[in-house]
Amino acid sequence: MKRKVLSMVLATSMLAAALVGCGGGEAAPAATSEPAAEAPAAEEEAPAAEAPAAEEEAPAADAAAPTGNKVGVSMPTKDLQRWNQDGSNMQAELEAAGYEVDLQYASNDEATQASQIENMINGGCSVLVIAAIEANSLSTVLEGAKSAGIPVIAYDRLIMNTDAINYYATFDNYKVGVTQGQYIVDALDLDNADGPFNMEITAGDPGDNNAPFFYNGAMDTLQPYIDAGKIVIPSGQVDFATVGTPKWSTETAQSRMENILSSNYADGTKLDICLCSNDSTSLGVQNALAANYTGDYPIVTGQDCDIANVKNMIAGKQSMSVFKDTRTLASQVVKMVGQILSGEEVEVNDTTTYDNGTGVIPSFLCDPVFADANNYKELLIDSGYYTDADLQ
Repeated sequence: MKRKVLSMVLATSMLAAALVGCGGGEAAPAATSEPAAEAPAAEEEAPAAEAPAAEEEAPAADAAAPTGNKVGVSMPTKDLQRWNQDGSNMQAELEAAGYEVDLQYASNDEATQASQIENMINGGCSVLVIAAIEANSLSTVLEGAKSAGIPVIAYDRLIMNTDAINYYATFDNYKVGVTQGQYIVDALDLDNADGPFNMEITAGDPGDNNAPFFYNGAMDTLQPYIDAGKIVIPSGQVDFATVGTPKWSTETAQSRMENILSSNYADGTKLDICLCSNDSTSLGVQNALAANYTGDYPIVTGQDCDIANVKNMIAGKQSMSVFKDTRTLASQVVKMVGQILSGEEVEVNDTTTYDNGTGVIPSFLCDPVFADANNYKELLIDSGYYTDADLQ
């Protein structure tokens, strides 16, 4: 399928060339420094089924490809380790491929991100790669990118309710949730065990389009066992609106879990499962457990393999974390940028799942895997993602 990115500027190509500016992609939760305590953020709404795996070709532009080699990369924050890694990996690969890169972090502030993107649009960028802080916050500024004929790739988090988005690159976020749910099924042998097992749920940021995908993937996997009475939720907090964690905040997740523990487990009731959508929320839950729970330690899930969480995994405080190798995603985005700028067909493998409110966005989905205490060395150290020293 061929991608259409410059149809609005066919008749005014000279003006478009003058207007082409640099837009700094949207970001996830942002800040200026990266704390050791918070883990990667997650992101996307959960579809009812996994997205197609077969590769397809996205629609190509019906006009000439953008000129220039400057790429704007907008990341949400430096406070979460994963976004530092995403940004640095992307910058390194783009520069190695010969592109000039304008990389900006927005300190988890939506107005800052919009301003940075506007500067990119006005600063000569030919393509924008954006990880949005909030899915609906960039419609206005991205009108400028569309008017200037600047293609936009939504990075890891789908940007909603704007027709300025040309492509979406992410991991299969529904599969992330399925992976977490299946880990619980296997760890407790739920197909054979009688139960009941007590579970509490900590989901992601309601403002992040990815969060419902994670939640739904896990809950779709676990729902048969809930229906059978093998899993129960003593707090009664189940629906996404109740269990969501704004900004993926470690502190918010910790405070909520402390309240759950004092209300439902202070009498010695055993907690068997803490379903956490990502590592920053998981870290908050672990902090609450350390201070308020003395029973047998529960299964605790996560996502992103942040250093602090991998250390806790090795120490037995976290059971698993879904590993999304950002080097793989960065490499795919660099490939897509090159295809856009050379006027080639852009490689995608999903053209049905991700509707941002203006239509389905051609997407490329990378596959996640999980790490635990048994395989983290192979996945994280032998692959060069971390060093032994990083995890000491």
